[in-house]
Amino acid sequence: MALLNNKINNSAKLFLLVAISLLAFGMLFGLLGTFQYFIPGLAKKYFSFEKTRPLHVSSVLFWILLAATGGVLTYLQEYTKKPVRFPALLKLQWYIFTITIALIICSYFIGLYGGREYWEFNPLFALPLIIGWVLFIINFLSTIGTLKEQPVYVWMWLTGLTFFLFTFLESYLWIFPYFRNNIINDMTIQWKSYGSMVGAWNMLIYGCAIYLLEKISGQKIYSQSTIAFSLYFLSLTNLMFNWGHHIYTLPTHNFIKYISYVISMSELYIFGRIIYNWRASLSEAQKLYHQFAYKFLIAADVWVFLSLAQAILMSIPAINIYTHGTHITVAHSMGTTIGINSFLLLAIIMDILYHGIAVSAITSKWMLRGFWLSNISLFTFWISLLCLGVIKSNWQMEANKVPFYELTKMSKPFFISLSISGTFLFIGLLTILIPLIQSQYRNAKTH
Repeated sequence: MALLNNKINNSAKLFLLVAISLLAFGMLFGLLGTFQYFIPGLAKKYFSFEKTRPLHVSSVLFWILLAATGGVLTYLQEYTKKPVRFPALLKLQWYIFTITIALIICSYFIGLYGGREYWEFNPLFALPLIIGWVLFIINFLSTIGTLKEQPVYVWMWLTGLTFFLFTFLESYLWIFPYFRNNIINDMTIQWKSYGSMVGAWNMLIYGCAIYLLEKISGQKIYSQSTIAFSLYFLSLTNLMFNWGHHIYTLPTHNFIKYISYVISMSELYIFGRIIYNWRASLSEAQKLYHQFAYKFLIAADVWVFLSLAQAILMSIPAINIYTHGTHITVAHSMGTTIGINSFLLLAIIMDILYHGIAVSAITSKWMLRGFWLSNISLFTFWISLLCLGVIKSNWQMEANKVPFYELTKMSKPFFISLSISGTFLFIGLLTILIPLIQSQYRNAKTH
């Protein structure tokens, strides 16, 4: 499955290298945000929480999108055994994304906003992102050629590309007064678009992960299996309807809530089962050769189980009333964003960037330590968020609430735990990412 053209492969790698930088950048500001919870006024003059939050959130989201883009582009070429149809459009897409993201981050630094939640930047920045994504779709369709008898990951990539464009456009309907002036419709569309958007990039990531499963095992059975296509159709249903659990508290149609309750997060079960069955079929030699990619896949499988358990509980309306708007929701977001999405993307990056690069035994040992430190720290981070959520949910449902100051005082030990574990998570991931960037830099200098 090696690429035929190293130059084209390097173009796809550029997306991964920028993505890695965004992950480190986003985690840095996320860490600063956790310290600001219990150290009042920390860095307020330069980085108030209204800056650190969008710097963290947007950077992490762009990490996911660019890493998924680099994975799809690389594996697309490996699968078709030919370079992308329009390499010039590929480079143009990279320049558009990189420059636009840089401008967005700069706008946050100087305090220019204008957007909402995930996309807090000025809506004008959405235009080049849309153009870049359209170029991505054109290159994908031109390279793949035909959709007849394609494996499931090709369908996942195409679905993810199409639905992300649709949901991204949908998330900007609020700029029109017709939608913005009705508060219920406005909030429903906003939460719907964001929920479906997550499903869209999950399609891209899951498709790459299934391709990687086949690549490691050397058996082309997973992408044509019944369970793989069951995952695809369930993920598609989930993408279109799972968002309903976000609007349990809104006075909208009940049938939407019932549908979302039935299918909420159900595709994680099937995906976890695919990884579990695949793991049992591997030989020790295959596991050793793909050491880091394999480890991150297994770590993601563990987080699939944890996130699924939490998602099932959160999808129960009687529980959702307590958890909505608390750190329990944040815990679920962190578990899925880091434990599942980011670990799967790191497995993909390890496969693409790590193999074929000379890494010393000492560096490899430190990267392994970074892997374990990241997982242990993430679990502690997740537990801290759950405890914070329980404290706040009890507080907001009490008939006679204690002052908010008392709530803050009760929460402080868990915010400290959150910050410490977040620090070690950041260190653990840097221990893995820095050698990858250094090896790519050295490799580029020798060619």
